[in-house]
Amino acid sequence: MWRKRNLQHPYFHKATIISLALNLSTLFLLFSSLYAHQVKAFIFIYGGCSQEKYQPNTPFETNLKSLLSSIATSGSQSTFNSFAIGNSTSASPDVSVYGLYQCRGDLKTTECGSCTQNAVSQITLLCPNCRGASLQLDGCFVRYESFDFLGKLETNLMHKKCSGSVGGDVEFFKRRDDVIADLETATGFRVSSLGLVEGVVQCLGDLSSADCSSCLSEAVSKLKNVCGSAAAADVYLAKCYSKYWASGYYDSSSDSSNDDQVGKSVAIIVGVLAGLAIVVVLLSFLLKAME
Repeated sequence: MWRKRNLQHPYFHKATIISLALNLSTLFLLFSSLYAHQVKAFIFIYGGCSQEKYQPNTPFETNLKSLLSSIATSGSQSTFNSFAIGNSTSASPDVSVYGLYQCRGDLKTTECGSCTQNAVSQITLLCPNCRGASLQLDGCFVRYESFDFLGKLETNLMHKKCSGSVGGDVEFFKRRDDVIADLETATGFRVSSLGLVEGVVQCLGDLSSADCSSCLSEAVSKLKNVCGSAAAADVYLAKCYSKYWASGYYDSSSDSSNDDQVGKSVAIIVGVLAGLAIVVVLLSFLLKAME
């Protein structure tokens, strides 16, 4: 009499598990890479809140919620937009709210949408019941006010970060000066590089070309005046920013208090990679158990 036999050879199980391990490893690595890029976009740069507060359950709060909702939604469609809500001629000026967002020029709209949603969530926690607030993440900027600031040039210094000095490296400073000279001629978002020196600038989208040029000229000037011989420098003005850096030079010798944010981001990425290691170890135990 014929007896049914299990046609699944032990090596078939091993091959299946090995294949599963490889697939999981690929997925984890892909997730880690994508998540690392997104986490970097969420890194906190600076934030500010007005001292003037609004009362809850008022028309201003209603308009503000509408504006922030519009910012969170619009980010997935465009890298810049501005809004004015409650500013009709019949409305009281106390209920008007103006706002905008700007994503970094190299972000995709999906990444921009994620960044603006994150920024909107953070700005409400950072500045509860404030009639004005701004929040700069690495990948996007969000600001709202109770007065109309849209289209107006502002060059006040909001944030700076200077790395350690490179001393008398003449070649480095020559390349840096060439890079930032190129950046100064931008009229929006621009990345420039020469050798190991790179830089980036960007204006908010509500500025005219002339005002953008004026803002960038001021920002680039501050790169040298504020940070001197730094190997890397970030300068954020109210309506534009400028940065330069050299590969391998950017260190923690900074007057910024944002290093803990970078640490949190790194910890999250390391956690993902640790999860990958655990999965691989568990699968190796399964393989040994089947031998």
